[in-house]
Parts: sequence; C-alpha cells; structure tokens
Amino acid sequence: MPINIPSNLPAKAILEEENIFVMDEMRAAAQDIRPLDILILNLMPQKEKTETQLLRLLGNTPLQVNITFLHMKTHKSKNVQPQHLEEFYTTFEHIKHRSFDGLIVTGAPVEQLPFEDVSYWDELRQIFNWSSEHVTSTLHICWGAQAGLYYHYGVEKIQLKNKCFGIFPHTVSAPSEKLVRGFDEEFYVPHSRHTDISKDQAVSHKDLLILSESEEAGVCLLMSKDGKRVFLTGHPEYDAHTLDEEYKRDLERGIPISQPLHYYKGGKPENGPLFRWKSHASLLFSNWLNYYVYQETPYIWKDRDGN
Repeated sequence: MPINIPSNLPAKAILEEENIFVMDEMRAAAQDIRPLDILILNLMPQKEKTETQLLRLLGNTPLQVNITFLHMKTHKSKNVQPQHLEEFYTTFEHIKHRSFDGLIVTGAPVEQLPFEDVSYWDELRQIFNWSSEHVTSTLHICWGAQAGLYYHYGVEKIQLKNKCFGIFPHTVSAPSEKLVRGFDEEFYVPHSRHTDISKDQAVSHKDLLILSESEEAGVCLLMSKDGKRVFLTGHPEYDAHTLDEEYKRDLERGIPISQPLHYYKGGKPENGPLFRWKSHASLLFSNWLNYYVYQETPYIWKDRDGN
C-alpha cells in the first residue's frame, strides 16, 4: 500500500532505499481515490525508529494510506528532538473531532508501572474511549495491548519472574479467522517485556477471541469478536537488529539481562540475528488493513473533515 507521508520525514529515505512504495503529499493529491486514514499513537522513546518500522509494514499494496502521527501532550519525550514532534506529530485535542479508518497504539517502556501511575494514563483513557466511536479498527502492540485490554475489558497484567525476551515460535489457535489467513502452522514473533496478560481473564471474557499462542511466550494475538480491537503482545514490527540493540544497551548500562532466546545464529551474539519473522509480520499488517479496516470502514465518515 503506498503510504502518503511528508516528503522530509526521515523514514522516507530509508523506505525508498528498501523499495517500499511511498509518496509525498503532492503525488497523493493527484490521485482521485479514497485513501485510508491511519492514526499512529507512537509511545515508543525512539520515535523515528518506530515510525520506519511501522511504515515499512503499512506500505507496498495497491491502496493509498494517509498517515497521521500522534504523541501525548501530557508527556515530554526525552529521546526525540522537539522540532521532529512539532513538524510531524499532532496531539489528541487537534484530531478528536475527526474519525479514522485505523489506529495503531505502540508499546511503551512503562510496563512495570501500574496503569494508573503512568503519567499520561488519563489522556490515553480519553483516546481509548474516543476510538470506540471514531475508529473502525485499532491495533494495539505490546504495552499498548496490555493497556487496551485493561481499559476495555478489565484484563490485568502479570509481572513475569524473568523477562520474556527473544524470538518465539507460535501456533494459530483460530485458523478460520481472517486476521491469521495465510499463516503457517508455526510462525515466529519477537517479544521484549517484563509483564504478561492474564490468559484466564482473557479466555473468560465473552467478547475476546485468542488467535495465537506460544508455549514460551504465552498469548500473542487476540481480538474482539467484532474485529474492532486487535491486541498483539509481541513486536512483529521490529527490525532484524532491534533485540540485539536492546541487549547490548542493557549490558552497557549494567542492567541484568540474558541474551534473547532463539535469536542469534548458533546462539552466539557474534554471529548476528536470524531474521525469520518478516513475512508473517507483513501478512499480519496486510490482513488487518484489508479485512478489518478497508473492508469494514465507511466510504465517507460524517466527520471526516471535521463536519
């Protein structure tokens, strides 16, 4: 899906080098079609890396996608230049009058805090509440999934004894669902988290459906039965070297960390990572965009332009 992004967004040059189909505003305006409007709430510290990772997966299919980046007004980001936020991001108060075809809520490095102790929790609650009426389908990732499950369904998170860190094999629990259409019987997903969700609470909720699990990493993919909310506890958007960077960063800081499981070739960091989740990550995002956004969204939102 060609993605419509600002011509000076740093991710654009990287994606073009990878032959990802991107276009700027001028070219997009020349196409007389109805694009999908996707809002990305980027809660990750290194926002430019996350932008590139998500845009890579949203690109390269026949439909046009308009991207809007959202950041929290009630939180000051320390790892991104203020100019970057001012130029490429907006805040909730500026888009809450609109509706979007899709919303992506990223992970965040606050998973060990109680939800109510997160500085921007009240603002995030407003966004979750707004999304119920103003978004066709929302994809929640990692901590974003834990927060969404807690807010919408009361599913609590659980502190893990050891960090879930590595690339883990998963199986499909509900093969008839369109979100996992085309998946192999076993596929891999990166995980990097200190907490998990309560599977018992998720299973017992009548509106939730578990789609994929891992013996080592637990529940990975679940969704509301109406497809309006998708929850992903892992990080399929990660680049090949993301876990390696996290591992070496923690080692340099003296933070106790075991090397990521099932990640390095031969189990040795000096051999580099084995990148084996790329195709299923692309398929997951493609299925979500096609079946739960494009096929379900109204052609014209009443408040598409704020009217």
